[in-house]
Amino acid sequence: SFEERADMLFNGTCNAVAADKSQIQMSELVYNAIRDGKYFWVDSTTTKEPLAMVTRKGNKTMTKEPLALVTRNTDREFSDIVNWVVQALLLGQEQGLVKDMALCQNYTDLTLRDASNLVFMNAVHCVGNYLEIFDGDPNEWKMNQINRGTGMLYSTPFGNVGNGADVEPAARSVMLEKIKKKGFFTCGVAIPDDFEGDIAMSDKLVGMSVDYCRTLSAAIFIGDSERVHFLNFTNTNNSSIVALANGTLDVLVGGRNQQDFDFETSPSLGGLYFSTPYYYGNESTSNRVSFYSMATREDDVIFSSFVNCVVMATIYAQEFDIQKHESREMPLVSIFGSEISWALRNAI
Repeated sequence: SFEERADMLFNGTCNAVAADKSQIQMSELVYNAIRDGKYFWVDSTTTKEPLAMVTRKGNKTMTKEPLALVTRNTDREFSDIVNWVVQALLLGQEQGLVKDMALCQNYTDLTLRDASNLVFMNAVHCVGNYLEIFDGDPNEWKMNQINRGTGMLYSTPFGNVGNGADVEPAARSVMLEKIKKKGFFTCGVAIPDDFEGDIAMSDKLVGMSVDYCRTLSAAIFIGDSERVHFLNFTNTNNSSIVALANGTLDVLVGGRNQQDFDFETSPSLGGLYFSTPYYYGNESTSNRVSFYSMATREDDVIFSSFVNCVVMATIYAQEFDIQKHESREMPLVSIFGSEISWALRNAI
């Protein structure tokens, strides 16, 4: 545990300790030591009167793993609810909404209701927004500040996805196996009503969405980016969502991520899984900013996770300036099967 490592630091067994910032800053052991006058923090430029020991808190962050709420993947609807509650907390802070018991709706009817109809802002009205929950020093927020128009792409660390390259995963994706056996997959592309021309030749958002389908093809088919069939849909209706839900499509790109489609609304229109966004709209921050993701059905969580990893790989490569000819610098990933362990490298 961190407490044991900190104790080893204080008794001289080791000279440095690496841990999550929140552990370092909030450790009861550290604070007790400081309170008792044995040790204290100093920055890199401050000199204090000598004590038995001085601890220096480093100013270099070695990793940036985010903290998150974790749910089992056996109930996607519940996982979606948890995600939208977090979004409600962030929206509350952005809009200046705070805890207000007058607005807190206490459900008296606890029978089953559609998840899409839940009042997610109750999280703010009854408990508080992100700022009220954070309850920390604003100077320590840094990456935990509300985005107000700066860059929004974030590269989540992949962690140990390549551990045990020779060990087969405990569960496999039925969809991945089906696609590999078929030799291709079908990707729906949502296009604006006024779009003209060939989607494959577009250099704007439509073309970018098409390229993400090709990137997924390269990840699945060992570098072959042409194993994808395209179907076009306009944004005027929900035909693309219906096509994805009924199995006509395997993946949908170019559509906005919307809460309504995140949940099952009817037996024939199940909930969808939206990947990490690959593009954010240019709307002003005073309006709701659109974000575009790769959408899959929720009936195969492993396939949805694979698609999400492919999207994250492109953002990861951008952050670390990994170009196409340097794709070997991308991590291996064995959690989806050893035969596609090069998936992220092939995607780039």
